Amino acid sequence: QVQLVESGGGLVQAGGSLRLSCAASGRTFSSYHMGWFRQAPGKEREFVAFITWSGGTPYYADSVKGRFTISRDTAKNTVYLQMNSLKPEDTAVYYCAATARSLSLRTRSGYDYWGQGTQVTVSS
Repeated sequence: QVQLVESGGGLVQAGGSLRLSCAASGRTFSSYHMGWFRQAPGKEREFVAFITWSGGTPYYADSVKGRFTISRDTAKNTVYLQMNSLKPEDTAVYYCAATARSLSLRTRSGYDYWGQGTQVTVSS
């Protein structure tokens, strides 16, 4: 069982930056692939980024590539999402997710554990 708690959301102006954190419980954090998703009002939850258990090459949605960076600190059981050059269309609730499986890491169904989400609002 893994419990995930996100933090770091808030209100920022367009062009600004935020860093989201996701703290995971459990001693097997290092064996889980970690992902970030987001859900804007009235829209489906969409993939943002994932990083594998080994911390290998991350994968990003095209909409955030070059602006967002996912990373993990195994010693702290934490995964981060650094968000730069934020746009109003990045406004959403951001969710952290974890899985021990290695399939469909760009889809919601690929993950077994979810955090409660943190709100990010980007003003124009």
